[in-house]
Amino acid sequence: MADSFTLGVIGVGNMGAALVRGILRAGALPPQQITIADPDVGKTSALAGELGMHVSADNAQLVGSSEYVVIAVKPNTVGAVMKEISGSLASQQSLVSIAAGVTLSSLSGRLPQGISPALIRVMPNTPALVGAGAMAVAPGPGATEDRVEKLTQLLRALGEVVVVDETLMDAVTGLSGSGPAFVFVMVEALADAGVAAGLPRPVALKLAAQTVYGAGKLVVESGQHPGALKEMVASPGGTTIAGLAELEKAGFRGAVLSAVKAAANRSRELSRG
Repeated sequence: MADSFTLGVIGVGNMGAALVRGILRAGALPPQQITIADPDVGKTSALAGELGMHVSADNAQLVGSSEYVVIAVKPNTVGAVMKEISGSLASQQSLVSIAAGVTLSSLSGRLPQGISPALIRVMPNTPALVGAGAMAVAPGPGATEDRVEKLTQLLRALGEVVVVDETLMDAVTGLSGSGPAFVFVMVEALADAGVAAGLPRPVALKLAAQTVYGAGKLVVESGQHPGALKEMVASPGGTTIAGLAELEKAGFRGAVLSAVKAAANRSRELSRG
């Protein structure tokens, strides 16, 4: 793949930079096959100086040198970017959007007549930076099985990848797109609780983060239902079941359900403009 794959990333904010860093960290592409562009010239210069990829000051120029073009800007900026690059796209290229709530039909509607690059939506998340991302790919018009597989092969270097119908992308956004922030709050709360119980903060934070990481890894690698794994820890009359009772009393499950639902609903609102 690395012999022929050229990637252009428009927008190197938190998510765009995480994707580039993750790809290079995994060795999925060499830096000379990646071009980045962003209105913040200082940001692109610093990133390129650190990681060695090409920088383009012009989005249309970036499109001309990239087989796969990733739009990694805020949703409300996608229209302006499409206006700038649509005339430079060709049918043999693939246009990939990671902007939450921006639909494939919205992208298609911004293309000039007769120009039909493959359109693909991707919802990544920030743990892709450390090779532990959870990403969903939704193929659109022109996205052949070969083009989708080529992209998913690249993304697998950054974590787990699933291919879904676009109708599920708002739910994906609420769960794995926004989910890391919910988990970070949990890690912070666990660490604070450890400090309250008498642990030094560095020790509490290390234990909290590793506990969340290890629990997730156990779910993935054991293949067991989380409920069964929970029962392995919650002995009758023990410490864990006492803590679980407090979580239930505080509505922990309901709060998580509401958070994911709210994020998914906001993604739907964004898709409606």
